[in-house]
Amino acid sequence: MRAFFIPCLVAGLLVSACGGSDNGTSATTTSTGGTSTGTGGTPTGASTTPPPTGPRLLSSSAITGVGTGTNFSFDLGLIVGNRYYVTDRNNAAVDVFDTATSTQVAQIKGAGANAFTGVGLKNGAADNSISGPDGINIVGSLLYVGDVDSVKVIDPASQQILKNIAVGTSGKRADEGCVDATHNLYMISTPEADTPFATFINTNTQAVVAQVDFTDASGNPSAGLEQCRYDAASDTFFVNDDGTTANPHGELVALPGASIRGITAGATVNYTDLAGVKMYSEGNCDPTGLALGPGKDIAVSCREATTGAPLLVQIMDRTTGSILASVNAGGGDQIEYDASTNRYYNAASRWTASGKASTNGACSTASPCTPVLAIINAATRALVTQLKSGNNAHSVAVDSVTGKAFLPASSGPSPAGCATCGTEPAGLLTFAIL
Repeated sequence: MRAFFIPCLVAGLLVSACGGSDNGTSATTTSTGGTSTGTGGTPTGASTTPPPTGPRLLSSSAITGVGTGTNFSFDLGLIVGNRYYVTDRNNAAVDVFDTATSTQVAQIKGAGANAFTGVGLKNGAADNSISGPDGINIVGSLLYVGDVDSVKVIDPASQQILKNIAVGTSGKRADEGCVDATHNLYMISTPEADTPFATFINTNTQAVVAQVDFTDASGNPSAGLEQCRYDAASDTFFVNDDGTTANPHGELVALPGASIRGITAGATVNYTDLAGVKMYSEGNCDPTGLALGPGKDIAVSCREATTGAPLLVQIMDRTTGSILASVNAGGGDQIEYDASTNRYYNAASRWTASGKASTNGACSTASPCTPVLAIINAATRALVTQLKSGNNAHSVAVDSVTGKAFLPASSGPSPAGCATCGTEPAGLLTFAIL
């Protein structure tokens, strides 16, 4: 697909993201009949303006099958080598982009049992809980992608869906996953089941080996499950729990890897029955994304549903559960940590001009959002900058090789509730991070 570039003025980015007030100037040139020079003696064609630096928008690229006016339903993305992969429900596909050019190079689809669900409808309206593809992870040389009641296994080299692994019969999506490469285990959550659960898959055999249900100590089902991350240093699966009786606005659950591996093959256990399990309050958070930071830090992207609550990223100590910093840079979904810049990148699709949650945490015409890419210094646990992104841009992947971040966005008008959007089509936004 052709990439088209957005001028900084039109994009409405921060001044710092445009490279400062000197950008856009040029030397006046004259011809002397010999060497052409500028008025100050600078050879013609040699710019006196340094190229822009720092985090900034670079381009917006078209995506096959979506465009102007499209309510683009996508989920998570990741970088593998020189490719960016993102799950695309409108096209029932995984979209593939070249990271150097931000050009789409493929769309991976399946057929029959290997086909993705696409956009599921309930009462005539799109419903993410019955839609797919959803989360995506690299597992060895393969991609594992969540779908309704299943995980699809993709060979990125051949761009083929190789296998459909059944994970329950709830009729709901298997959403976000994480990988323990040391012990060959893959965890993926089904958050909208009547009792949310996580499925564990042996990545050598591609067979389900265990299920962990999430009913809290008071006997109530979890409010849902979000991003998980595996920490090899502590042999722990961390997962964001949307809410429990004790922590109604979010709980960070630490599942010991040894306890997961100790589950009898094929058995189902409740998370509270796992030896060594720990649960930490995330405050008034309503968590979404999760990222392992430097040292013992772990960052939680909050998408507060309490009207007027500060939109936060909670940076916690993953060994004690202590909240080390509450950064007013939340309202996002996927959050990633990049070691090369030592920064977190939060796709804050529900950020607002006030920095506080819109009505019930949802974007609407009456209570609009102003989506941004929020960048946080992981050393100081402080906000670096926020860059205007696009409508419902809730997914982010960071490539340290090219120094870029990739955020898909819906079209400006759809869904409603983006105060800083225009009539731009749905597409892939590419940002420089350096």
